[in-house]
Amino acid sequence: MRFEGKHILIVGPAHPLRGGLATYNERLARELQQKNKVTLLTFSLQYPNFLFPGQSQFSDDPKPEDLDIDIALNSVNPLNWVNTGIKYKRIKPDVVIFRYWMPFFGPCFGTFARIVKSNGHTQILAITDNIIPHERRFFDTPFSKFFLPVLDGAVAMSKKVLSDLQEFPLSKPVAKTAYHAHPLYDNFGEIVDRQEACKVLDLDPADRYILFFGFIRHYKGLDLLLEAMALLPNSLSDVKLLVAGEYYEDEAPYNDIIANKGISDRVVLHTKFIPNGDVRLYFSVSDLVAQPYRNATQSGVSQVAYHFELPMIITNVGGLSELVPHGEAGWVCEPTAEALAEAIAAMYVPDRLATMRTNIHTLKQQFSWPSMVLALESVTA
Repeated sequence: MRFEGKHILIVGPAHPLRGGLATYNERLARELQQKNKVTLLTFSLQYPNFLFPGQSQFSDDPKPEDLDIDIALNSVNPLNWVNTGIKYKRIKPDVVIFRYWMPFFGPCFGTFARIVKSNGHTQILAITDNIIPHERRFFDTPFSKFFLPVLDGAVAMSKKVLSDLQEFPLSKPVAKTAYHAHPLYDNFGEIVDRQEACKVLDLDPADRYILFFGFIRHYKGLDLLLEAMALLPNSLSDVKLLVAGEYYEDEAPYNDIIANKGISDRVVLHTKFIPNGDVRLYFSVSDLVAQPYRNATQSGVSQVAYHFELPMIITNVGGLSELVPHGEAGWVCEPTAEALAEAIAAMYVPDRLATMRTNIHTLKQQFSWPSMVLALESVTA
């Protein structure tokens, strides 16, 4: 099916919710609405507060006036799933695209999708970040088994997730599946003058910065990166780790590593939620981005780095290395402190960062939003 003159419903986080998922869904909506009518259906309640580890689920940014956003879906209220499903069954969108990133939403999405699909017109698709989550819970498998069989097609954003999707034990396999890498996050503006960005962020421009960006959880391996900083040679004494993101777990173990390793002078902590307007400041001051994950499928942080043409250090887990060719756009290593320290030293070999930036300028062209739309079209009937 060509997406032209269609009514497309995107189901998932959007304003007033904040974070990378909302940013992605809004960017996809803008791409699709160039030729279609697009509605974003987001949550009136996304998570109960006791399940949300961050400080706030909501953005302080004004509502985007160019997007049609329906704040209507309650993730834990079955009556709401039915009523909202009946509403969109009658509206008859041509395509519903779910953003499926964790099985917790399986019952909500699955119930809503079945009701809408009963109109005999609407096709049901999903963009899948994860089928098997990083931090597993007892309900993961049954909830995904409930949601996935209703899909007519799905696009996985890593080859690992595509494999999970195709091999997941389902009563009815998903008819059409495809892989497409996470497109560029190109909505954060352009890089700014480094001196100016350092001034705004209160950073010393004489130092060189490795950026760890995004929310902080155990599987993302910040503790490994902190330990790696303690292993760096004296020749890299001006290299600092800039941590920009909100703790989604207890911060004490990280503070203990900084104290016990004596690296407080090598780490700059901006451990808070970073609003969209400030993202480019952090990428403008940094030499490279580090993603020391213990496990992963794919990462939106890589696509922000590509947009700002920053080289990356990534660990050889999940689908991360699919996006970052070793020695061209970054350095791939094992998820240990020793390997990360060696990777940092390798990246600071003279001229290597500059060469990688040149490579990234070319490589990033493959991660376009029009290409993502073509992938979605390919899994429709």
